[in-house]
Amino acid sequence: RVRGGRAQSRRVQQALTYRERMEGAESFPLDFTAVEGNIDDFMVQIKKLAQSLYPCSAQKLDQDMKLHFLKNESVTCNDGSPAGYYIKESKGSKRWLLFLEGGWYCFNRQTCDSRYETMRRLMSSTKWPATKTGTGILSPQPEENPHWWNANMVFIPYCSSDVWSGATPKTEHSDYAFMGSLIIREVVNELLTKGLDNARVLLLAGSSAGGTGVLLNVDHVAEQLESQGYRGVQVRGLADSGWFLDNKQYKFTDCLDTISCAPTEAIKRGIRYWGGLVPESCRQAHVGEEWNCFFGYKVYPTLNSPVFVVQWLFDEAQLTVDNVHLMGQPVHEGQWRYIQNLGQELRSTLQDVPAMFSPACLSHELITRIYWMDIQVKGTSLPRALHCWDRSLQDNYNHKTPPTRGCPMHLVDSCPWPHCNPSCPTIRDQVTGQEMSVIQFLKHMGFDVQKMAQQQGMDPRRLLGMLNNGN
Repeated sequence: RVRGGRAQSRRVQQALTYRERMEGAESFPLDFTAVEGNIDDFMVQIKKLAQSLYPCSAQKLDQDMKLHFLKNESVTCNDGSPAGYYIKESKGSKRWLLFLEGGWYCFNRQTCDSRYETMRRLMSSTKWPATKTGTGILSPQPEENPHWWNANMVFIPYCSSDVWSGATPKTEHSDYAFMGSLIIREVVNELLTKGLDNARVLLLAGSSAGGTGVLLNVDHVAEQLESQGYRGVQVRGLADSGWFLDNKQYKFTDCLDTISCAPTEAIKRGIRYWGGLVPESCRQAHVGEEWNCFFGYKVYPTLNSPVFVVQWLFDEAQLTVDNVHLMGQPVHEGQWRYIQNLGQELRSTLQDVPAMFSPACLSHELITRIYWMDIQVKGTSLPRALHCWDRSLQDNYNHKTPPTRGCPMHLVDSCPWPHCNPSCPTIRDQVTGQEMSVIQFLKHMGFDVQKMAQQQGMDPRRLLGMLNNGN
């Protein structure tokens, strides 16, 4: 208990000195001033203290999430095998984090058959491992996950190939089930028997197709809990790398496979094939054209639940569906312009989103990466921005709350090209595997320093210096 102040601190120190004298064991000094400055460091100290006092806890605690198949066997993966979830409970916590896995989609018999041959794990539960280790925001380590490490963690594997939208069972006439939205519903129902009924916060998070799944399902989950009388649970969303644009491809291609098919075409075909559900308010805004609701900037304004958006300005999956392939050969000027315009377009769709984190990097997915704490926008890390958002919602459950002073949560890079942010993840040459500096990467992409300096209205030497410093 921190409130005990100095007397408490003195007692802890005495106890430790006594223990060291008695057992000759290693003691751990506890510095209570840490709590005033940095609660994260304080939690790390508490953890180390606990391990020094109780040798048994210094052994590897069982911190993996364990697999549970759904009791309702009618809610299945694509191939009819049971859907399920991984869970690590944290008995004292009233916070629950439910994570939706990503992994593209398929939108007709041909693309789904091909997916079943090459990526069966994303369509069937038959080979799922019994446990899963959480990383990034799912990590139980305070060093890796300063604000959510102690929450109840739930990882829901993606095996419905429908961007978490479907509600169609497998029948004699259909080869596959598409039940993504029903899987979420069923997991929530089961968790209500494991303590979710007493929760204060449920954060529905997801990456890639799982990030889009958050936008499609966060209001459904809120309505589900409310209709069952659990009005005390605050439902929020965290959508990572799922804010796609229905833009024009760099090069048009026919819709033959998942990766080269234009985003709008794939979703138009998919939503019919899956029997996809979208949030009711978005459906009403786009009657007959519900596919619009799969695109973040169109569905977001219709949502009632607060959602934090994490989106790389130069998302690799977006560039892939737009037929811009960056590695292998230098980028032409037309592609380079297309990439810069993509960043500008994305930035403009995010301007009215109060809680967001958008670094100017070429990457895909962030919140479960072990380096997720290292990326910064304007000097603020993502865990810090999420903590600020959390605080702004604490008292007033309303996603239009103004940010607390000194606690920013609307963070977007203003520099105009990929990897102009020095904290971006490392880029590796796809052939050699060697790390590339920002300047090497940009040169590889056909970046023209003279021309870019001219566009930015600056001296080429100054621009070169900025790039070498990673600015």
